[in-house]
Amino acid sequence: MANTNEQIASEVLKAVGGKENISFVTHCITRLRFNLKDMNLPNQDEIKAIDGVLGVLVSGGQFQVIIGQNVTKVYSALCSEAGIQEQAAVDENLDAPKEKLTPKKVGSNIMSFLSGSMTPMIPAMITAAMFKTIQVAFGPDMLNLISETSDLYLLCGFVYSSFFYFLPIFLGYTASKKLGLNPIMGIMATAVLLVPDFMSLATEGASFTVYGIPAATNDYSQTIVPALLSVWVLSYIEKFFKKIIPDMLSTIFVPFLSMLVLLPLELCLLAPLGSILGDYIGNGLLVFGDFGGFIAVAVVAALWEFLVMTGMHQVLIVFGITCIATNGVDTFVLTAGGYATWAAFGMALGAFFRLKDKEQKSLSLGYFISGILGGVTEPVLYGIGFRYKRPFIAMAIGGFCGGLYAGIMHVGTYVMGATNFLSVLGYVSGGTANMVNGCIGVVIAFVVSAVLTYFIGSTKEDLAA
Repeated sequence: MANTNEQIASEVLKAVGGKENISFVTHCITRLRFNLKDMNLPNQDEIKAIDGVLGVLVSGGQFQVIIGQNVTKVYSALCSEAGIQEQAAVDENLDAPKEKLTPKKVGSNIMSFLSGSMTPMIPAMITAAMFKTIQVAFGPDMLNLISETSDLYLLCGFVYSSFFYFLPIFLGYTASKKLGLNPIMGIMATAVLLVPDFMSLATEGASFTVYGIPAATNDYSQTIVPALLSVWVLSYIEKFFKKIIPDMLSTIFVPFLSMLVLLPLELCLLAPLGSILGDYIGNGLLVFGDFGGFIAVAVVAALWEFLVMTGMHQVLIVFGITCIATNGVDTFVLTAGGYATWAAFGMALGAFFRLKDKEQKSLSLGYFISGILGGVTEPVLYGIGFRYKRPFIAMAIGGFCGGLYAGIMHVGTYVMGATNFLSVLGYVSGGTANMVNGCIGVVIAFVVSAVLTYFIGSTKEDLAA
């Protein structure tokens, strides 16, 4: 019979020389980490023989006992028996040698930061998306069982907005945890972006300054770049003040001075950066669209979801709306965006069929349902794209192929409405040929993305995990 966590803790404690030999003990994700007075006292073979111990490692001046996923429970039992105060978990990769900073490593670090910040939000994200799905499915757009003024319809909208509107604040917490920053300060830093009075300045187009420095006033709800950049910079500011401020004064002055320094950087530079980049990218793509023809539609369809994730799509959206208002049809931006959305749905379905882990398969199916019915793509983008990375390639190729066909056939979008499976109704007003070609483009984007996600979207390590 396998040892209980208490038995493992007791035997390990005895084998390392008892509490008298322990100067300090903590744990990471899989290991007990001891600072011992006499490192020669423990018998490694004896410890390895304990049922429930996976191995022993001596590194960085620590005697490490590898336990596995139940290490937290074993650690608590060990501290309880030894009368030692429990400490917070440390980084599993604490002992990893520093790698040379190459462009590939920088890219890997950025993706790790994005993934580590976005992945913890998936439960809330999928919950919000499912409420949106209920709202759409039972509302006037589909089954028409509840009206737009009913309390249930409004409640579903409230739950959806409670996550996606306040997305920067959620990111303030998760990004802080990823970087080892005080999460409450991360929340405060990002909440500044959504203060109602500040948001009203953006609505009115009013001017604003921080310490006399002009600050752009924008709507930062549902954005990720301003929050991530702000928390990242705040982590360095906080570390700086922690080094120079005495411990007895740090509780007050470290957070205060950190925010004091961050505010002009955040509101005058970091937060507006997404909008500034979005303007340049959006205007650049519009210029490209003037002479790029059907290739331009394909390129925007491939890039669309990436622009949406970073909030850099606003200029393109305005252009699409203007085209429909002026000409009654848009054959570029909104058409391309539609195929990008279907490619994201395909990525979710391809992942569902490919992944072996039951939990991940279940989540992938949830992403697909919330997308195809509710028109919400964020869960699949963050839950599959950022998690496995390769599916982004499949999604981009799927969007490109669908957009390429639509561009060649001059498919037009006549109504900017649903982003779920009903989005194909936007092609109806263009006649039978437009509707048929529009739907063919949808199928191409969806199938190509799903098939490529199945075949190239996961590494052997992903599937094994």
